Amino acid sequence: MSTALVVIPTYNERGTLESLVDRVLAVAPVDVVIVDDGSPDGTGDIADALAGGSERVTVLHRERKSGLGSAYRLGLGRGLEVGYDVLVEMDADLSHLPEQLPALLEATGSADLVVGSRYVDGGEVENWPWHRRALSKGGNRYVQAVTGIPVRDATSGFRAYRREVLEEIDLGDLRSEGYSFQLETALRTWWEGFRIAEVPIRFVERSHGASKISRAIVFEALWRVLVWGVTHRHGSTRPHPRSVAVRS
Repeated sequence: MSTALVVIPTYNERGTLESLVDRVLAVAPVDVVIVDDGSPDGTGDIADALAGGSERVTVLHRERKSGLGSAYRLGLGRGLEVGYDVLVEMDADLSHLPEQLPALLEATGSADLVVGSRYVDGGEVENWPWHRRALSKGGNRYVQAVTGIPVRDATSGFRAYRREVLEEIDLGDLRSEGYSFQLETALRTWWEGFRIAEVPIRFVERSHGASKISRAIVFEALWRVLVWGVTHRHGSTRPHPRSVAVRS
């Protein structure tokens, strides 16, 4: 068994999944778990074929589309049960380049949560229209302003956790779905005093399939951040004195 597990949620990703998994396995000594939400396009069958061809790949099937947060809770939880030291979140659409995975894994030697960041020096975004860039940058600035978290890309879904982080923040206690799951885990990591590092990545807009972002996902993130920010400002959740965000 490898010491690191990459968790890849899927829903209708047949155009990219095989290439993604092949590239991940080629660039890093990791295992992969695919969490498929009953994809009607046959993504689950492709996942099963990949698992049949490599002992480093496993698949968890769910009957229906049930949300990004619950998919990650399932995959990350399975990784903790099996005993992996590092657990990685990664999108299935090749917007997160597998060749950047080694840099995230290396940074876990000095940080407890490593965020693949589009908004630190060296980070970049390709093929996004101006309004998507504005929404993403504005959203991250809103998160910083409301909560105070010293992370420039808290919404990034390409990240690596040391197992101690996930054990401490308690996956079973997380309720967020959509991309607010990334915000909640980053905030809880910060509040518990763990070290957070941002590693620059090149984010590439998907060329296959359709984005899963909806207005409901955006609104969930906005109101949850407001609640977390108010709770933090009133002192019921405060970052541990040792908490620090480090640049990589």
